[in-house]
Amino acid sequence: MSKVIEKLNVLDRKEATQILLAAKKQKGLSYQELSEEIGRDKTWVAAAILGQATMSEEEALTLVKILDVDPTVASVLQQYPMKGSLDSAVPVDPLIYRFHEINQVYGTTFKEVIQEMFGEGIMSAIDFRMDIQKKEDPNGDRVIVTFDGKFLPYKKW
Repeated sequence: MSKVIEKLNVLDRKEATQILLAAKKQKGLSYQELSEEIGRDKTWVAAAILGQATMSEEEALTLVKILDVDPTVASVLQQYPMKGSLDSAVPVDPLIYRFHEINQVYGTTFKEVIQEMFGEGIMSAIDFRMDIQKKEDPNGDRVIVTFDGKFLPYKKW
């Protein structure tokens, strides 16, 4: 068995993520810088590195070249991921927990307003885009998170 095949058999998504994050840190590159080279949005590139999106062969090869990591990592980036990387328990990381808290406090508000505007249905997490921006503010910088998902009405049959 070739060394490449051996590595493919033992390298999983989590290990590939660890390798990529370590190389990104070592090179001092931002997701924005990587996204400009790959031709995708910074949040999508972050999702792919973290194992939540599938890269094309060209995107994966570009990333491993930029980060100067073993090319076998590119094969892992092209595999279909298991979506949803968090445990089902309430997250304890403070930043991730705040998103959980936002859903706990405002989830019914999201639902009520969206369904008033669009009808009964959901916002797609498949036909979906996300953007994260920084807004400077004299009272403390602001985080702007935009969720942009296609509305999917419930069907009647």
